[in-house]
Amino acid sequence: MPIKVPDGLPAKEILDSERIFALEKDAAERQRVRPLRIVILNLMPKKVETETQLLRLISKSPLQVDIDFMKTSTHESSHVSHDHLVKFYENPSEFKDNYYDGFIITGAPVEHLDFEDVDYWDEYRSILDWASTHVFSTLYLCWGAMGALYAKYNIRKVVEPKKIFGIFPQRLMDEYCFITNGFDEISLQPHSRVASINEEDLAQHPELQVLTYGEESGPGLLATRDFSEVFSLGHWEYAKYTLAEEYERDMKRGLDNVPFPKNYYPHDDPSLEPLFSWRAHANLLFRNWLNWVYQTTPYALEEIPDLKANGRLGTERDLRHNPGSPRSDAFTPFNGTSYGMKS
Repeated sequence: MPIKVPDGLPAKEILDSERIFALEKDAAERQRVRPLRIVILNLMPKKVETETQLLRLISKSPLQVDIDFMKTSTHESSHVSHDHLVKFYENPSEFKDNYYDGFIITGAPVEHLDFEDVDYWDEYRSILDWASTHVFSTLYLCWGAMGALYAKYNIRKVVEPKKIFGIFPQRLMDEYCFITNGFDEISLQPHSRVASINEEDLAQHPELQVLTYGEESGPGLLATRDFSEVFSLGHWEYAKYTLAEEYERDMKRGLDNVPFPKNYYPHDDPSLEPLFSWRAHANLLFRNWLNWVYQTTPYALEEIPDLKANGRLGTERDLRHNPGSPRSDAFTPFNGTSYGMKS
């Protein structure tokens, strides 16, 4: 099913070339269905690249989705034209009376900073406050996830001695979770970050469930038990060459702490094309999240504040459950390099 994007959005031309159906406003409004309303807070410097990555994944759902873009008013991006921001993005104040089925908050290259030192941190917290009463479900990515976990649950960030960079295996922790429905027992997730979350802090919050976990990368996907908040610590939205471009950029900057991307190039040979080994799970995650929102969101979005205030998100469909391991034996999939299978 098509996604509805603002007229003239540059990402639409790229999506058209990939045979992804994206309707512009006039054509979409002739369809007699209620689309899901999704707003994206894009904190990444390269706005168009991130827009394309997210819209590519959203478009794989069989649902019509109406997209709006939000930017911070306290930080002006220098990697995109001012005209692009003016044409396609609005400041948070323009959304104060709007309600949405879903909200996507991207990462940002500021995880090396203390949260309070990020120039838009206070504004970010106010956006989270707005979303708590005006959005049915929020999907946070990388720094967006770490920032929300700190602001809402006081789960601290831990700066790593070395950047977590590459493609890392994640073990499925709950076979029957709606958000990871259909995931393999091992999924691969891109990571590009210099910080993680404090797992001791996380353990103090039983209202949060770990859905995937990696030996090297730690928790990869978390969620509240009603899925009103989903936290991805990695970058399933990344395109095939995103890590390669980051690696080349950092090397050109002369940084001396840039690790070689793990499990990315065949035989660790950067002259070969990277392996696009996470695409299926990326599509599945976004499709499952949109499906959850579609099945449980109220038709009248103005009902969201009351549903949230009374803790009734998704409970009427009896879809809550207690997480369970997908395995009943003592198998540990990270012993050695072959995930327990003979090479």
